Amino acid sequence: MVGKDSQPSPHLIVEKVSKSFGAVEALKNVNFEVKIGEVMGLVGDNGAGKSTLMKIIAGAAKSDTGKFILDGTEININSPQDSSDLGISVVYQDLALCENLNVASNLFLGQEPVYGGWFKLLPRFIRPMNSLIMEQKTKEAIEKLKVQTLGSVLTKVSNLSGGQRQAIAIARATRVNSTVVLLDEPTAALGVAQTREVLDVIKQLRKTGHAVVYISHNLRDVFEVCDRITVLRHGQNVAIFDSKKSSPEDIVSAMTLGENDA
Repeated sequence: MVGKDSQPSPHLIVEKVSKSFGAVEALKNVNFEVKIGEVMGLVGDNGAGKSTLMKIIAGAAKSDTGKFILDGTEININSPQDSSDLGISVVYQDLALCENLNVASNLFLGQEPVYGGWFKLLPRFIRPMNSLIMEQKTKEAIEKLKVQTLGSVLTKVSNLSGGQRQAIAIARATRVNSTVVLLDEPTAALGVAQTREVLDVIKQLRKTGHAVVYISHNLRDVFEVCDRITVLRHGQNVAIFDSKKSSPEDIVSAMTLGENDA
């Protein structure tokens, strides 16, 4: 493991979180952490508890026990709105993009800027959208993540590739005042070129002041983008590995046997 003396403190800490669904214990006293500028992998076999932990951090599910600490302050996460207000963004597998809208409209969906001036005399819901601001801010978000293959921000999402759509969903998650980004299987069902595009965007997140949680079954991708890797097995912590000092074989062993050789 990385020495604490030379490394920044964790930005998000999850302590002794447990969650049961009836008689099924999905999580049992799980500890988890991620730092700013770090991509933390979260891996485990099906049923290991990865999705449950992600949903709890995102506010989509409530833990039975445990606590959450953000930048040294204990926080409460009881709803997706709580999570969002705290700067935690999630990119789910379905991306939740509107294919009939363009890139800029998707990034600002539900938070469209409107004109000020004398328009302030009107109720906000009937004030015209400021499309120029939307386009400008969208370009800035895309350039910040160095998305190379995207053309105009006025392109409809329906005309984008899978990799481009994933990049747009990530850009939307970082456009708001987020510091934590949870990525759920972002390269699933993507081709080689599209996967490369998404992995490059994830690497860029290290430089944008975010703590990134990367959930994936693809260990090749995990080792390429992750700094550390947390392994869950049957709802419990098994190990935390330094990706530079371990191998896929170590991860598979921990996932299947619960061995802690980190």
